[in-house]
Amino acid sequence: MRFDDALKLVGEFGLYQKRLYLILCIVAISNALFMMGHIFYLYTPDHRCKIPGLENDTWEIQSPEHAHLINITIPPSNLPLFEYDRCHVIDIRTSGNHSGTSEVKKCNEWVYDSSVFYVTFTSKHNLVCGDKWKTSMIQAVYFFGVLCGDLGFGMLADVIGRRTTFTLCAVILTGVSFGASFAPDVISLAILEFMSGAAMHAAFIIACILSIEFVGPSKRVFVGVPIHMFFATGIVVLSGFGYFFRNHQYVQIGTACTCIIYMFYWWIIPESARWLVTQGKYKEASDIVQNIGKVNKKPIEGEDTIFDEKTLELPKGAQLWHLFQHRVLCVRTLIIFFNWMIVSMMYYGVTMHARYLGGNFFLNFFIMAVVEYPANSSTIYFLERFGRKKTHCACMFVGGIACLLTIFTVLYGGAEWEPATITLAVIGKMGSAAAFGVIYTFSEELFPTVVRNGGLGASSSVARIGGMLAPYVAKSGEEIGGDFGKAFPLVVFGAVSILAGCLALVLPETLHRKLPETIEDAKIFGSEEHPLYETVEIDYKDKEEENGKLL
Repeated sequence: MRFDDALKLVGEFGLYQKRLYLILCIVAISNALFMMGHIFYLYTPDHRCKIPGLENDTWEIQSPEHAHLINITIPPSNLPLFEYDRCHVIDIRTSGNHSGTSEVKKCNEWVYDSSVFYVTFTSKHNLVCGDKWKTSMIQAVYFFGVLCGDLGFGMLADVIGRRTTFTLCAVILTGVSFGASFAPDVISLAILEFMSGAAMHAAFIIACILSIEFVGPSKRVFVGVPIHMFFATGIVVLSGFGYFFRNHQYVQIGTACTCIIYMFYWWIIPESARWLVTQGKYKEASDIVQNIGKVNKKPIEGEDTIFDEKTLELPKGAQLWHLFQHRVLCVRTLIIFFNWMIVSMMYYGVTMHARYLGGNFFLNFFIMAVVEYPANSSTIYFLERFGRKKTHCACMFVGGIACLLTIFTVLYGGAEWEPATITLAVIGKMGSAAAFGVIYTFSEELFPTVVRNGGLGASSSVARIGGMLAPYVAKSGEEIGGDFGKAFPLVVFGAVSILAGCLALVLPETLHRKLPETIEDAKIFGSEEHPLYETVEIDYKDKEEENGKLL
């Protein structure tokens, strides 16, 4: 029998799957701490040059008598002689009537505003002015590590198995994450961030794959989306770390401590039975399915081996590049890749841009996390009622239009419209967060089992291009300046989001269809020719009651 048929006998989402799913969801919390942690420990505080000759200079020194040395914020009645430049110190030789000569020099010491963070990696190593590009570079290196890890570990998981690859990632992650907490310089941090990005997100991808491969067709939406609500929980936890610690090293150590538990998952989580079937390991797969039946109290009586070579044709070996050998699969894969890239850029970019929207930094960040709960929970209903394709496109359109509208509140509204700008940005974040949950589920169902982990890993790898671009787009407003500079990043995010949503309309619907197992299945997936096609009539009143119990 097919694997999905076996799951219907032992329970598509019973106690065994729920317990396993909860264990795997914990990985999403750590993933959020790593993915969003850069916003905290690479935070650039307000700063100015340290006043020459003034011992114990701090940001709080705002005295008019120092105006002849550097422009500090002072009352309007005591305007400084020269325009302020926080990357240069103005050495002025003055006489009694304030005439004389001046010399502008680059400063090599700064003082920082400690009202948000007491110390960050940026302030500790003075990554400002001429070195400010290094913070974006570290973030880009991290996302490049995610790209490489998702692609490399993703294909490895299709070869040696999900559980083995996950354990390897956990061991690597634990070591490098603690090392990054004590990184002495930019190069060391960048190397360690590359490795932690590769290991952490690969582990998260494998957790997503394992969770969906153990449930039946009618219950996939209940594991494809809620795991991203745990990601939001990780952002909430990170907000707490930042607010109470206010020190980048403590935040990094707290993040690293969450990784220790994953090294013990080898003894906790099983190998993917669906993957074992594709490898011809029928006895091992049968034992796992039998165990699922026992825990769910739905054992398959009189069956020692559920799968064997006589009743189940072993899928032919496939590699990731096989997705590009057929025109239909190639087009679908490229559209999936583009949507992943845009969703990632918008999701991380809007969050990174939150500090430029005004208001309290931690409150804005917390709100950006909390809104993901209603965004993701609502998609569960829409995915079941309207399908994956329509729901994903709607999320991309709503988020994109909200971001585009900020150009009006910023350019024509002024400071009094700041709450409206923040609200639109939050709606944009909700749209991208919901789209992230949908695209995971959509992609997992479109890629065949033989290359599912590699396909999802490749999709996530491409998404990191968007992640690498996000900090540069978010900070582009600083270079442009003015009100338009404040709105420009959100306009970019909004425009590309709408474009990606339009392209996604080409993809086939996957609602209530069994997962394709082989490349051949994937080629005809979405058509009546597909042998796994099944139409499911649903009483939505009963379905909603069932959904409430599951949630």
